[in-house]
Amino acid sequence: MYALVDCNNFFVSCERVFRPDLEGKPVLVMSGNDGCVIARSNEVKALGIGMGTPLFRIRDIIEREHITCFSTNFSLYGDISSRIMSLLSRHTESLQQYSIDEAFLRLDHLNPDECKPYCERIVREIRSGIGVPVSIGIAHTKTLAKVASKFAKKHTGYNGACSILTDEQRVKALSLFPIEDVWGIGRKNFNKMQMAGVRTALDLANHDEQWVSNLFSRPGIATWQELRGVDCIELSDLPEKKSITVSRTFASGITDRRVIESMLADFLVSCCEKLRRQRSVCQQMTIFAMSSRFRTDTPGHYLSSLVSLPQPTSNVQEMLEYMLTAFRREYRYGVPYKRAGIILSQISNGNVVQRSFFDERDRERDGRIQVAFDAVNHKFGRNRLRYAVQSSAEVRKDNFRLEHLSPRYTTSLDEIMTIKV
Repeated sequence: MYALVDCNNFFVSCERVFRPDLEGKPVLVMSGNDGCVIARSNEVKALGIGMGTPLFRIRDIIEREHITCFSTNFSLYGDISSRIMSLLSRHTESLQQYSIDEAFLRLDHLNPDECKPYCERIVREIRSGIGVPVSIGIAHTKTLAKVASKFAKKHTGYNGACSILTDEQRVKALSLFPIEDVWGIGRKNFNKMQMAGVRTALDLANHDEQWVSNLFSRPGIATWQELRGVDCIELSDLPEKKSITVSRTFASGITDRRVIESMLADFLVSCCEKLRRQRSVCQQMTIFAMSSRFRTDTPGHYLSSLVSLPQPTSNVQEMLEYMLTAFRREYRYGVPYKRAGIILSQISNGNVVQRSFFDERDRERDGRIQVAFDAVNHKFGRNRLRYAVQSSAEVRKDNFRLEHLSPRYTTSLDEIMTIKV
């Protein structure tokens, strides 16, 4: 039996922990460089503002509706996520974190009739102890638990916890659940569903195995089985990302080569962290930087360089060498670069890397250094250890627009909340 714990409007909820005056008021969180909307409170959703909406298009709505805006504060969100996961680990012997704001718990130690009251207590405990509202879905499969969590989030009558444990509950829930919202049904599969006349999750679950096998690959068949109550999806079975991208738009054009290099180094470090988190390696890297296409008074250039690595890797030190060489070869002096980024591709399983006979690099040593590097940053805070080429806090402040950044209340002593009595 599974319980999926899903934090409600997580980034917004993190900001409200330290701004209780914003409860019930419209709040949104913006992407890097304050470019577009990446998190919305229910009040903002009710105004019709969608995810990814550029800020310049809704400035009049923000002013008219008195919407409070925040720049992305990943230090705060990551720390609060860690606290929530730590609290959840006390309630189960098996905790699988799925994302920054979601985790699956095994509840095999409970009887079915005990699960909902137990999860309602967890909801109250997280709310009172950390300040973040969560919704919990309870079911015999992960996919059904995701469905149940959506109902728990949407309807307050569930008190934060909804269970789908009987076949009657399953049929009723799936009949009310749109097929496009089912976990694992991507855009390609959704189009297939539309053409086949499948509108709800129950429509899919009611089809026979032969029909599903003709239409789907193995992951789609697993989703169908889970909707029918068969537990068959492990998080380790979920497909790895085919590519990983980190890019940013700068507050103004950057002509200084060293500054752009430091930014690209930051992006590469972040990409490699994501790569190692899913225990993968990559063999291709694309470095790109571009000037503003809207300016005609400055030199324009689109820099793009594809690097094929001699062997699949996730080691930052090795990849930095290739990145810097490729960038310096294509960089044009005097061009004000407005946007830059890193794309990792040809991603594969890091546990089955085929070594080259002619590879002279001491990869065992590199691996030990990377493990030690990661361990220090995990213990003492992100970027506590940095590569020399990476950007400083001053450079990031000068080149990223973060006009509405909240303090790092829980991770920086200089920004800790003060209380006057």
